[in-house]
Amino acid sequence: MTLPLLVPDLPAPEVLMPYLQRMHAARQYSNFGPLVCEFETGLNARFSARSPVSLGLTTVANATLGLELALTALDLPPHSRVLVPALTFVATATAVLRAGHLPVLADVDAQSWLLTPEIARQAVAQGAVDAVLPVATFGAPHAMAGWHEFEQDTGIPVVIDAAAAFGSQWLDAPTGTAVFSLHATKCLPAGEGGFVVSSRPGLIARVRQLTNFGINLNPAAGVPVGMLVRIGTNAKMSEYHAAVGLASLDRWDERAALRRSMHADLRARLDAAATPALLRWQEMAEPVAAPTLLCVRLPSAQDRERLERVCAERHIMVRRWYQPLLNAMPALEKHSTCLPAPAAVKIATDLCGLPFYLGMAGGDAERVAEAVRAALGAKGAAPLVGSEGQHSA
Repeated sequence: MTLPLLVPDLPAPEVLMPYLQRMHAARQYSNFGPLVCEFETGLNARFSARSPVSLGLTTVANATLGLELALTALDLPPHSRVLVPALTFVATATAVLRAGHLPVLADVDAQSWLLTPEIARQAVAQGAVDAVLPVATFGAPHAMAGWHEFEQDTGIPVVIDAAAAFGSQWLDAPTGTAVFSLHATKCLPAGEGGFVVSSRPGLIARVRQLTNFGINLNPAAGVPVGMLVRIGTNAKMSEYHAAVGLASLDRWDERAALRRSMHADLRARLDAAATPALLRWQEMAEPVAAPTLLCVRLPSAQDRERLERVCAERHIMVRRWYQPLLNAMPALEKHSTCLPAPAAVKIATDLCGLPFYLGMAGGDAERVAEAVRAALGAKGAAPLVGSEGQHSA
């Protein structure tokens, strides 16, 4: 039986039913309905509790549109240069292009795998940068104090692509903007969706307007209600997705704790299996609150290829996450500027994603560990003691 790479963890139909019944009773299924507003209120309460300043928040149909509209709401001149890491999902770059701007592909830190303020300052010194779009890679959070100082020193706006970082990435500095994903594979799933949260004055109101085609809905705005004031799109979250999001939020803390426990257990198994070879893990100041992926650097490119062969033979799915790098994507080549990215290139030579998901039994975890043991040649390493299925969910 094939061991999958990941399995979505969405609320069961019976858990959704009370929210769906409320939606049906209200007879409103989109256009900023009561469930969407309740969901936004619950999310904003979590972020506001960790922020020193007032925040705004709005939902979107998905995080890719959230990135595009957040960049649009910055009102940058057309064809502005937006700094993004070369090591990220393609949507980070395509959102920049669809907002009418040009990606500038930069390196990442060798240990954290993140585009840092220090790297951004170096890029600014080398040429024009009009905005920065760092990524919370694999859910690893950014320290917002550093980005606040960067914005204050340079005047360049920063938007964090925090797609996989709900519960980990906070706006705990005087300035900050972030976009989160609610895709089915994320730790707070709505099936599909996202949200934008920001301390930047007016940005959330502009994003919300852009999600509704750019139409004015504010009677006090000085223009007629229904007037098109911005060129937007239809990026509103539906009440159906808000229902799933609310049910997921109800149980998020419990599921997050389980994810952390399972992730730590599997990581320990792999470290033991790899002995005497060393696995290299992403370094971060704060751990991911609710991991959804398990990504590790193998000792060498040859070790990764050997592990991939072993896993294929044993029907275990693996993936080279975020590869090829953005600076190796022909579709982006004519539309981007590529800065030197030696750290990202090195990471890409041996980075491997292994199975991890809620519902993974102890036997599944040991199956992955045995594959690592076989690939890295650690003969006779003792497996971690753990009861079969102790982490099944």
